[in-house]
Amino acid sequence: MTLVKKIKDKKVNFEFNKEYINVLTDKISTNDNEFISKSFKEMHPADAADIIEHLNESDREKLVKINDFKVEPEVFVELNESIQAEIIRHLSTDSVVFILKNLESDDAIKIIENLDETNKNDVLSSLPPKDKFALLESLSYPEDSAARIMQREFTAIPSNWSVGQTIDYLRENKDLPEEFLEIFIVDNEFKPIGSVPSSKVLRTPRETKMQSIMNESQLTIPVEMDREEVANMFENYNLNSACVVDKNNKLVGMITSDDVLTVLKEEAEEDALRLAGVGDEEITDGVLKKTKRRFNWLLLNLLTAILASIVIGFFKEDIEKVVALAVLMPIVASMGGNAGMQTLAVTIRTIATNQLTKNNFTQNVLKEFLIGILNGIIFAIISAFVVYFWFNDITLSLIISISMVLNMIVAGLFGILVPITLKKIKIDPAIASSVFVTTITDVIGFLSFLGVGAYFFYN
Repeated sequence: MTLVKKIKDKKVNFEFNKEYINVLTDKISTNDNEFISKSFKEMHPADAADIIEHLNESDREKLVKINDFKVEPEVFVELNESIQAEIIRHLSTDSVVFILKNLESDDAIKIIENLDETNKNDVLSSLPPKDKFALLESLSYPEDSAARIMQREFTAIPSNWSVGQTIDYLRENKDLPEEFLEIFIVDNEFKPIGSVPSSKVLRTPRETKMQSIMNESQLTIPVEMDREEVANMFENYNLNSACVVDKNNKLVGMITSDDVLTVLKEEAEEDALRLAGVGDEEITDGVLKKTKRRFNWLLLNLLTAILASIVIGFFKEDIEKVVALAVLMPIVASMGGNAGMQTLAVTIRTIATNQLTKNNFTQNVLKEFLIGILNGIIFAIISAFVVYFWFNDITLSLIISISMVLNMIVAGLFGILVPITLKKIKIDPAIASSVFVTTITDVIGFLSFLGVGAYFFYN
């Protein structure tokens, strides 16, 4: 039915087949638990989650009720948050507890943090004390902190152990993670002092002391470090994993590259959505929820559009006399708006990656100013020729040329200054900047074009 490949005994789809969704829907309607259970067991968790997400809400509810969501816990992790929340509403507390107990701590915390308070308390009270304490401690840290993405399952040994002792410990200890790339070396106070790649342990003679082969330049991540800073650290230093320490510098967890990839993906999606003024909207969100999220910024956009219209109203007599001005206005406004959004997108990216600092701020502002001048001159020349051949009027060509240069300069400057200003006053530049930049370029574009036009035609 589908093109598949076996990966760790799980079938991975390379071509999503809608036919299977129809088959599964039929099986759900007939309560064919055997077929459903067998199918999900054969699938890779990511593919199983994909299929569940493609079902309608009614079928998902039936699916949960058929077998109380008896699928691998990893499937639940792969679901987007809105679908997770939807399924949890139909699950028993015991089922949620089963899922959490069979997940790594970083995945478990992602699920528990999205529960409402009643369900959260019921689930936590049903967990073993050790697991409950670990989750509560993670929840006590800020949502975007390193503590929320770290896993508490890691491998750490004393510095005075030999390679042979370490290998024996790894083989005999059943509580260690199934997969790990690094072994952390700790002192008597459980503070990390280095790390050793697991491959290096396998290639080193048994009698060798671990301290002699460890990498002493160990990077540590404080539990309260912002997850974006963590991602930047992994990127800058090409890390596969890093240890997380508490305020006393004691080892409490580990962050791996797959955790960081998830963060980067989420942040990129979030910034893209915020730039469009829709926040963290999901495709599975309901109509009312989507409408509510978009309303505020659409309202603000309406108010700013009215402001631009008021500016146009100041020159209505000039427009009535020279109709060509009305025809050409959108050209200036749209060019300024697009140029401003280009600068804005680059600036928000540099802010997100901490590349824009006090040291290079002036340089970057000057750079955008010069880009605005250069683009303004280039497009002023192009626009002038187009307008001249269109209206056979050298005055109109001159007017649009001057306006184009002015608006391009303004677009470049405000494209960088607006997000920085919003950042300083603690407003998310990704979600608020686009409205203000668009308004400024529209207002300045109309004002410059119509103002220059009024000057040339009536003086």
